[in-house]
Amino acid sequence: MFSARSLFQEIVDNDDSYRLFCSIAASGEAQGGWENGRIAALMPASLRDLAPKVTRHGADEDKHGRIFQALLRRRGLTPAPVPEETDYTALLERRGIGLAHDKLRRDEPLTELDIITYLSHSRVTEQRAADQMVMLTKYFGDHPEVGKAIRIIAHDEDNHLAYCHEELLRLARLGHGRTIQRILHDCARAELVVYRDVSLAVMDHMGRVLKWPKAKSGGLTTAIRAVYGYERLGGWRRMVSLRMPERRDALGGPPASAPEFA
Repeated sequence: MFSARSLFQEIVDNDDSYRLFCSIAASGEAQGGWENGRIAALMPASLRDLAPKVTRHGADEDKHGRIFQALLRRRGLTPAPVPEETDYTALLERRGIGLAHDKLRRDEPLTELDIITYLSHSRVTEQRAADQMVMLTKYFGDHPEVGKAIRIIAHDEDNHLAYCHEELLRLARLGHGRTIQRILHDCARAELVVYRDVSLAVMDHMGRVLKWPKAKSGGLTTAIRAVYGYERLGGWRRMVSLRMPERRDALGGPPASAPEFA
């Protein structure tokens, strides 16, 4: 039998699998930092008050990338190439979810619809991130090597999710409710597929690194597909609901600097 705890422990205990895990995570966070930085720079005049929060969001993502890089250095490891099929952010972009990088590279102001799209995309993906961090905190929040990093990132992801809820509700009150719900549903449907495919790809790579037997790899594949089936049947609803968060103005103020892990 295997569990989330035993799987992650196995990945952390092996230098090659740990290197791949941290490299995939660092790459995704760095992409998120760049995207938020560009969105803040291109914010339309009507929503300029959001720019500092988007900047803070991007700074947090950059910080997370530096944390994963520091975890690698702490063990004397260098970043590994990230397999294309494990690139969650790029795969979502290919499905037309979120704002295309081509658009973000231009020096043209974004529209209000673009910002609604960004926030809706973030609402969905930050829910995924927050859910994952809840699990990791439960099992590894006190781990001597990765526990501190997990606790810091989990706190930030909760802030990001609260920010998305609050800002989308504010925009809904301004008359964008139907547009927000449509984009949220489109994002959630695509995210379920991408998350399933990335999970399968990551476990395939980990299985080869750790030399898992076919029975174990097959069991993991079945479990990942079962989660996808549950989410398609109704689990996706947690990604599209909106409620006023307990943490108000969660991204107000400057970001915290990354702690020293090396």
